[in-house]
Amino acid sequence: MSTQRKTDFASEVLSEDVVHDFLAENPDFFERHGELLGTLRLPHGSSGAVSLVERQVSVLRQKDLKHERKLRDLLGAARANDVLSGKIHDLTLRLLAAGDLQQTLTTLEESLRANFDADQSILVFFGAPEDFDSIDIGRFFLAIARDNESLKPFDTFLQGSGPRCGQIRDVQRDFLFGKETDEIGSVALVPLGGSAEFGFIAIGSADANRFHPGMSIDFLSRLGELITGALQRF
Repeated sequence: MSTQRKTDFASEVLSEDVVHDFLAENPDFFERHGELLGTLRLPHGSSGAVSLVERQVSVLRQKDLKHERKLRDLLGAARANDVLSGKIHDLTLRLLAAGDLQQTLTTLEESLRANFDADQSILVFFGAPEDFDSIDIGRFFLAIARDNESLKPFDTFLQGSGPRCGQIRDVQRDFLFGKETDEIGSVALVPLGGSAEFGFIAIGSADANRFHPGMSIDFLSRLGELITGALQRF
């Protein structure tokens, strides 16, 4: 009679949580009681039951695959960063070789288009337009007074502290790339100097996912610093 009561009491105490906590605190339990592994069976889909060891091996294999995929992603990101660093280095050398503002702007426009996959780009420079009448670089360069009413749609960006990525309003797109341009899916806005002291550069892509709010902006910040330094030479 007492044995039955003891068994019932044990059944009540040894809940699933108790067993779970015990095994979590004693991960070597089945090493000390290996004979149990052969008797434990676990359901495994339509293939019937498998031993605990087989199930554990399967779980470990799945973890290995996840780790392998994560490693591949990290290696892919590292290779992409290496390529990007190489392009930044090449642009730096080309900008250093530029002898005047015209050559600097030409080099920058060509590099953005050829090496950084810019479908459209424009450098908005804060200054008196008449001071840059000799600059001939098409729509890529726009000199404009900072208090010009056309810049009102960019107030939030210009009052910020770093690059902005994503879709832009139609009025912003029309100002930057022209009313006839409608294939811009996403844009990166990069300030030049602290608080966009010298202006900003806009890089447009037909791909709506090319520039998005969640992307890293380290590359864009460095690009902005590089362009600012190049412009200050002149």
